[in-house]
Amino acid sequence: MSAQALWHIDDMVAAMLAAPSGALPRAITGISIDSRTVAPGEAYFAIKGDLHDGHEFVAAALANGAAVAVVAQAQRHRFADTMPLLVVPDVLGALVALGVAARARLGGRVIAVTGSVGKTSTKEALRHVLGGQGRTHASVASFNNHWGVPLTLARCPADAAFAVFEIGMNHAGEIEPLVRMARPHVAIITTVEPVHLEFFTGIEAIADAKAEIFAGVEPGGAAVLNRDNAQFARLRRSAEARGIARIVSFGAAAEADARLLDVSLHPSCTAVHAAILGQDITYKIGMPGRHMAMNSLAVLAAAQLVGADLVTAALALAEFRPAAGRGVQVTLALPQGTSTLIDESYNANPASMAAALNVLGQATVAPRGRRIAVLGDMLELGASGPDLHRALGEPILANRVDLVFCCGPLMRNLWDALPSARRGGYAETSAALESAVVGALRAGDAVMVKGSLGSRMKVIVQALEKRFPANAAFDDV
Repeated sequence: MSAQALWHIDDMVAAMLAAPSGALPRAITGISIDSRTVAPGEAYFAIKGDLHDGHEFVAAALANGAAVAVVAQAQRHRFADTMPLLVVPDVLGALVALGVAARARLGGRVIAVTGSVGKTSTKEALRHVLGGQGRTHASVASFNNHWGVPLTLARCPADAAFAVFEIGMNHAGEIEPLVRMARPHVAIITTVEPVHLEFFTGIEAIADAKAEIFAGVEPGGAAVLNRDNAQFARLRRSAEARGIARIVSFGAAAEADARLLDVSLHPSCTAVHAAILGQDITYKIGMPGRHMAMNSLAVLAAAQLVGADLVTAALALAEFRPAAGRGVQVTLALPQGTSTLIDESYNANPASMAAALNVLGQATVAPRGRRIAVLGDMLELGASGPDLHRALGEPILANRVDLVFCCGPLMRNLWDALPSARRGGYAETSAALESAVVGALRAGDAVMVKGSLGSRMKVIVQALEKRFPANAAFDDV
């Protein structure tokens, strides 16, 4: 973060109702919740997490250059009077208060993104296209929960022209308090799919939970919704019930306001012809996949709604690249040639798994090369889990996947349903499957690795990259 002041100490004290202690700086340049990565001049918030209490690392944070630490009153006795501290009743509560204050001072336009699939890539695409048209602030990684959203807000510069927030959930009632903090001018729901079914009675309940995002939309704001999704009408009714008059739809449907007219899929990019709010436009996305084309419609519609230039935003998508673990392609160097690794290891659900298999189906392979899928369990699917894993057999066949490796007890359902010719290997864990995948790969193959975060599929990605040193593979059409 730059040395420019993010917060003056007096403003922080007022926003958080903090008691100052020790020799304090006049201002701080950033906010951190990690003592290992805190930068000089930043404020360190001693958040109490599930595994660690940030108060244990206050001394380390200050030693690493933090200008001040925000600590709880109940922990004040642990620190010397000379230490630069802001003492508050509750550290997370203080971060929320600072986030609310940050939103109150912000004059720029705000976009909030949720959805069962594509939240992070849509948020990152918005960061990318808006960043060329004004100072843009957005969530880091997937900071989309009860601490991630207020942290992102508190880090927002007062002079940002645009701010983009990712808002996630896996239970009902989680989105509303977060969106009331963010108060977006535009709210996007990418899609509603059967994810987190373990915690919901059905897909309609998931749609209702996603619709909580409408609760915080500013007066005169807009909702951007997927016209092709089966829950579109339900979401539109929810938006209207919240008083949102401007509802913009996107999709391939003829009625969509941001409509996909044509799409051409390539191994490392996607060419799109679309009509965005009445304007005909052709552009390229620097990532492969029909799902990326669909999400780009929402990105461009939202960009236009917040005042960005549509053509400039569309042109910027050609340089957009995936985030780590979300479709990054690398070239692996094998003894007799190269193969392509598609790293989708960050997370998985039935919809994103189908999209990733579609990308694998578009991947270029050598004449004797194979399309290989390495799949880990999709978690939090409840009683539907076994059936949803078995159902992956259809997109595997449709996308001409030659060989499938499976790991985890849920993926056993897919493994048992696969034709024997497509079975590459099965293991209970990713670590146990690692050597089989590495040993099977040969020059000319394309291999895609995907699973829920808890399936630890990154282990296999790292093993492939270590065995066959990798280089980024983004080629122009």
